This record gives sequence, C-alpha cells and structure tokens, in this order.
Amino acid sequence: MMGFYILIGVISLGSWLISNTLKRKFEKYSKVSLRNGMSGAEIAEKMLADNGIYDVKVISTPGRLTDHYNPKDKTVNLSEAVYNQRNAAAAAVAAHEVGHAVQHATAYDWLTMRSKLVPVVSVSSQFSQWLVIGGLILGAASGAIGFGFYLAVTGLVFMALATLFSFITLPVEYDASNRALAWLKNKNMVSQQEFEGSKDALKWAARTYLVAALGSLAMLLYWGLQVLGSRD
Repeated sequence: MMGFYILIGVISLGSWLISNTLKRKFEKYSKVSLRNGMSGAEIAEKMLADNGIYDVKVISTPGRLTDHYNPKDKTVNLSEAVYNQRNAAAAAVAAHEVGHAVQHATAYDWLTMRSKLVPVVSVSSQFSQWLVIGGLILGAASGAIGFGFYLAVTGLVFMALATLFSFITLPVEYDASNRALAWLKNKNMVSQQEFEGSKDALKWAARTYLVAALGSLAMLLYWGLQVLGSRD
C-alpha cells in the first residue's frame, strides 16, 4: 500500500511540475511575435478554410487556457488572449483546436469514440467515488457481501469508464497537435523559430493529458484493491 501512495505522490508532483512548466512555456512563446502578424483567430480561420471547413465558427471565450473545440455547435472556442494575440503560443493553440475540428470533419475514429463516452462520463464521474465509498461503508456495516459490494463495484465500473476516457483522449490530443504543426509548417505560416516554439508548447500541453490519464488509472487500481480486497 505504501508503494501506491508513493506512486500517487509522484504523479501529483509530476502533474504540478508539468502544469507550471506549461504556463512558463506559454508565457515564453507569447513573447515570440509572428512574422505574418496574424492573430490566433485569423490563424484558426485560415486553417479551417485550407481544410475546406466552412461550417465551423471561431469565437472568443473568457478565461485563460479555456480553449476547446465544441463538436455540438461546431465552434472553435479560443481564450481571449489566444483569440487576439499574434504570437507563437497563440498560433499553436489556435491551430491545435482547429485540429479537432478537422478530426470531426473527417470522422477521426478516436474522436468519435471519445464523443460517445462524453455523456456517460460527465455523469458517472461525479458519483463513482461516492458509490465506491458508500458501498465499502455498507459492506463493512453488514459484514457480508451484498448490496454494499455491488454498489462499490458499480462505482468501479464508472471509474473504469472515466479512465478509459482519459486514455482515449491521448491519441485525440496528440493527433490534433500533429495536424496543427504539419499545417503550420507546410503552409509556411511560421518561421523556424516560431515553429519550434509552437511545437514545444504543444508538447508540454499534451503531457498534462498523459499525467491525468496515469492519475486516473492509479485511482482506479487503488479503489479496485479496496473493493475486491474487502472480499477476502
């Protein structure tokens, strides 16, 4: 059990380090102005047009690092800084989010699979841990395998779906970044220095998803041992 707590500690530390590094990277590349003078919004609109996508809107959304693509209403949502600024970081984020729009337009398998899990995970993730804890308490109180155990197992199933979702997200995010970088380079949208900055920023952004997936898996294993071990 001590090994598990060490693992969780390592993952938590890794997540903190990556998150802070990501913020520093974006601050650094936010100072690298684009030679073409285009804003993040203009970058996104051009990439959409170059991919023959004309039914997706590029809009500004409040907050920082709140950028995302919404397949339901077909909008590329860029944070205010990314939408307006004209630097390597903004170009990287804008192109990455359009990468998701391209995935959607081409029915990219991993994105399709991820989208199907969103409704289930958005609900189940809120209750999974409470179901497991509640089930363990009921099981301990009754002293026998019964409703409490099956309740906890239901919570584990929900956790497993959330973990699956986290790992399916990885190829979706990496592919969107690859599409973004390929377009930026092939269309000569950025200089070599700007391209390296965009590439570095997206690399660290992708690592946040990797750490999140590993953390989700670690929690699933922990609670799985608690529930299944209680049967012994």
